[in-house]
Amino acid sequence: MRSESMMGRRELLSMGAGAVAGAMIAGLSTGVVEAADEVDLQKTPWIDAHSHIWTTDLAKYPLRDGQQVDVLAPRSFTDDELLATARPHGVGRVVLIQHHPYHGFDNSYLVDAWKRRPKLFRIVGQIDEHRPHVDVLMKSMLQTGVTGFRIGPRPDRPDWLQGAGMELMWKTGAETGQNMCCLINPGDLESVGRWCHKYAQTPVVIDHFARVGMTGEIQDAEVSALCSLAKHPRVRVKISAYYALGKKQPPHDELRPMIRRLFEAYGPDRLMWASDSPYQLTEPNSYEASVALVRDRLDFVKEADRVKLMRTTAETTFFFV
Repeated sequence: MRSESMMGRRELLSMGAGAVAGAMIAGLSTGVVEAADEVDLQKTPWIDAHSHIWTTDLAKYPLRDGQQVDVLAPRSFTDDELLATARPHGVGRVVLIQHHPYHGFDNSYLVDAWKRRPKLFRIVGQIDEHRPHVDVLMKSMLQTGVTGFRIGPRPDRPDWLQGAGMELMWKTGAETGQNMCCLINPGDLESVGRWCHKYAQTPVVIDHFARVGMTGEIQDAEVSALCSLAKHPRVRVKISAYYALGKKQPPHDELRPMIRRLFEAYGPDRLMWASDSPYQLTEPNSYEASVALVRDRLDFVKEADRVKLMRTTAETTFFFV
């Protein structure tokens, strides 16, 4: 869950690929994944607001820059494998996140997954803001389940918040309701705050606590900076990717004080749980441990608010069409 400029999720998964495969096999053994939308959302009410998927079918979905299948870690994590992993833990719907290291700006695999199950998936896509008429493209992508766009610094665009294309994306998001989903570090929060002020009607989602705690220590100043964005009413935060924060292992209790501060700043209507699978599946982490932190271990959360954290916030943020 580190940024693409600083983290080695591929290295992390290469060490835990066997654990990921075991988790998926265990999920698949529970039963055949239902076709299309044939699933009881009463039995699987929760929404995972953040998961990646990919496939080994490179003939249909080639990797960017000519990469070969051996770079995939785990080798396969399809939409079927994701649902087989999630459903035993009460998760029936998922927000799929375009994975730039593998597919760049080609969102076709996620869009095809949405076409197969339009009630169960929404997409946070990737888009090249430098291309002409980015606003027209955003609006057309809304018709294929894309209700957000992942933005943030990368080695090839450290000045990611600059340029006419980025301005147009934020302006268009205010019109369409598509979220600007920021994969950032704590040091980027101030800059994002300025854009939230400039484009106050644009919905914004901060991924993975803005990586507060990635160093192993949860710094009070960084938590305060994240909480300060709550003054912008259209900002929401994903409480997610526990495998990469704090102690980086279950039961993740060291993250509870930070979640409580965010809960007090944002309220349950602006926080949402997510796993960041398949990365959350690396030993000793697990999908169950990710769910359990919010479902079972936040003693300051009432049951009605827990439903918001596990479902309603993600529903209103991403499943609005």
